[in-house]
Amino acid sequence: MDTGIAGKRALVTGGSSGLGLAACEALAAEGAEIAIFAREKGRIDTAAEQLRARHGGRVDGFAGDITVQKDVRALAEWMAGTGGVDILVLNTPRPPSPMRPFLEETEDDRWQRACADQLESALFVLRFLTPLMLDKGWGRIIGVTSASIKQPMPRHALSSIFRAGVQVALKHLVEEVAPHGVTVNCIGPATVLTPTFGQFHNLERRVAGTALKRAGTLEEFGGTVAFLASQQAGYITGETLQLDGGMTKGL
Repeated sequence: MDTGIAGKRALVTGGSSGLGLAACEALAAEGAEIAIFAREKGRIDTAAEQLRARHGGRVDGFAGDITVQKDVRALAEWMAGTGGVDILVLNTPRPPSPMRPFLEETEDDRWQRACADQLESALFVLRFLTPLMLDKGWGRIIGVTSASIKQPMPRHALSSIFRAGVQVALKHLVEEVAPHGVTVNCIGPATVLTPTFGQFHNLERRVAGTALKRAGTLEEFGGTVAFLASQQAGYITGETLQLDGGMTKGL
């Protein structure tokens, strides 16, 4: 299937590892040009080298902190000067560890850090990067949130509360950017097996809560990103696609 995104410029925040790198892999495999935004230049360089070796094509990156407004503004200026952005994959940091029940989240610092990492950072990216897409007549914004915003999970308050805010922000954009040919969607992953998944979650317990009784793969996550970025998904906007193996029980 020709996804129609060869030559499109894709910016992936948090793209040097985990879900972000999986998104880069899938988009690069479809011929997209990749721009990685992450904190550490060394990890960006390593990821870029890996992507070029596997897929060829243009891969570059910009080092900065997604929670710092001036860094995201500088990213937008860099993107504007290097070809703009056609596909924006908004991937934000995970919540503070360890995960705790809501009533045990008594430390203001953890709430403030979770808000900065997951919600404020997303708002910076959307405010500064979305305008770069509007004159192109085509674009894709894909927010990586969490299945827990539709199916709240124990000990996930610091994730689901602020990621739900990201989903609301994206929903606000849907009609504003539609006249410019830009779609806006979310992916709500749960139990996708990243290299660090076992550090934060009990895999056996999480898998038991899915209908498929297994974890999702990074390839499945990346493939979902590539589909939402594709020409075939051009009539899908304002939606959240739950990538959770059937964990979500509601309609």
